[in-house]
Amino acid sequence: MAAPTWSGYLTFGLISMPVRLFSGARSNGISFNMLHRDDKSRLKQQYYCPVDNRVVERDEIVKGFEFRKDEYVIIEPDEIKKIEPKTAKTMEILEFVKATEVDPVYFESSYYMVPEEAGRRPYALLSKALAESDYVAIAKITMHNREYTVFLRPTSGGLMLHTMYYKEEVKQVEGFGAPDVELKVSELKVAHQLIEALAGKFEPEKYTDSFQENLKKLIETKLAGGEVAEVEQPRKLAPVVDLMAALKASLEQMEGRKKPVASADEGPAVAVPKKKAGKKSS
Repeated sequence: MAAPTWSGYLTFGLISMPVRLFSGARSNGISFNMLHRDDKSRLKQQYYCPVDNRVVERDEIVKGFEFRKDEYVIIEPDEIKKIEPKTAKTMEILEFVKATEVDPVYFESSYYMVPEEAGRRPYALLSKALAESDYVAIAKITMHNREYTVFLRPTSGGLMLHTMYYKEEVKQVEGFGAPDVELKVSELKVAHQLIEALAGKFEPEKYTDSFQENLKKLIETKLAGGEVAEVEQPRKLAPVVDLMAALKASLEQMEGRKKPVASADEGPAVAVPKKKAGKKSS
């Protein structure tokens, strides 16, 4: 098993349990090295001091905070250690909130929480109680020189921990929100039918990164000395003019692919010119 990201105690009330955290997910894409085009040698990243006019080794580097222009206060690692809050080793549950009240925009990184042997029973109790009450726990934890507010969420396999963005970190975008438009009942009915036609069970293994797959094929082709072929490009799209006609045409396209769908009340589906049909279904 990989080394834990954090280990310590989870507490709520007078109950405490030793737990460990393991990273729950990470990107796994193809990475490239930076090379010198002329001789294909791998480039090295170095720190350069303009005052001494030389490259500085890593053991000569310290952390500094700029409090005025070109003036810094030096922070040593042992000084950071001295000011670590108690949440560096103890994660205290602050409150419980309904899971439905938590907007996913606040979720940052995910971790598996694994109990130590001495914490298995209280861990199981908390996990089951949360699952039965539809609550998530909110706690505080210190990792990577930062104190996080976190969510503890019950799953079929145990407790997941999600670090949380703070309110000031969640961006506000002008113009975001449901457009103030009047929708017809018939349009909503067909939209619901289209959703049902595309409805399925969530199976994450069905979804893949086609760009990464294309990159792998590109590398294989280059290694074999072949010519790189351009993949099919999306056709030019235009805004939908007749929304109902586009909805009906989309329903026609879905028929027979997943499940039968009921026809719309307003007569047979109307064919829509390609330039107005919207994004092609996959």
